Amino acid sequence: MGKLDGKVALVTGAGGGLGRAHALLLAAEGASVVVNDLGGDRHGAGAGTNMADGVVSEIQAAGGSAVAHYGSVTDRDDAAGMVQAAVDNFGRLDILINNAGILRDKSFKNMSDEEWDIVIDVHLRGTYLATKQAWQQMIDQGEGGRIVMTSSTSGLIGNFGQTNYGAAKAGVAGFMRVLALEGMKYGITVNVLAPGAFSRMTEDVMPDAPDLEERMAPNKVSPTVVWLCTDDAAKVTGRQFCVSGNRVSLLSWQVDTIAEKDALDEPWTVAEIGEAMEASVESWPRLLKPMQV
Repeated sequence: MGKLDGKVALVTGAGGGLGRAHALLLAAEGASVVVNDLGGDRHGAGAGTNMADGVVSEIQAAGGSAVAHYGSVTDRDDAAGMVQAAVDNFGRLDILINNAGILRDKSFKNMSDEEWDIVIDVHLRGTYLATKQAWQQMIDQGEGGRIVMTSSTSGLIGNFGQTNYGAAKAGVAGFMRVLALEGMKYGITVNVLAPGAFSRMTEDVMPDAPDLEERMAPNKVSPTVVWLCTDDAAKVTGRQFCVSGNRVSLLSWQVDTIAEKDALDEPWTVAEIGEAMEASVESWPRLLKPMQV
């Protein structure tokens, strides 16, 4: 017996890397899976059926149930078609894993409008479109659901040369936090993943380190994703998880007061607030300090 027997999942961008690993493990735990992949390269160019078909074949060879879908998350009709594929083939949709993504890395000074727009379109609007269709299907079924979105530390913390990607991924995290509140009414949980994995999309931005490909294999991220889709995680929502290798971290925002006086007093002077800031800077969380370059 698997933890997801009888469930139906849709995974976007599931033809390789993290999406493939998620789809395989969902199927191994008993879910029927719609494997969506446009079949393009990591920059969003091209299209084809081989990638999605290959993952479907892997799932079926292992005794699982899966169908392929080749549409783009940036197209409203394709997003509707992904959900409809789940309903037509398996009768319902219980799980959505928003994983599809591309990269167009470049320093902001050199970035074109097209390089900005396409990354926002795939990551943020694509997540919205797939979620919009799945959301209504889950509400209509009346039995709750599970949605996992993919953010990144590039959006939650920052990374040089990825203003487009970071903006999109920060938007995804904000989208999740609000939608999780709305989903409580319907029994739909919404969580976000900030994964670190060696894949086609990240292979040339990863550091050169021994055994990195093995230590940061995509299948080491997937168990957290799949657990969030189980009944055991029914009360886990609105959370941000950083997963890399076999390490899982919960990212939360701790608010530390660094300067305060009675709200009825006169406002701080610039000099006063500056003095308080300077006195407290060494106690600020490490990741929020300015990067030294």
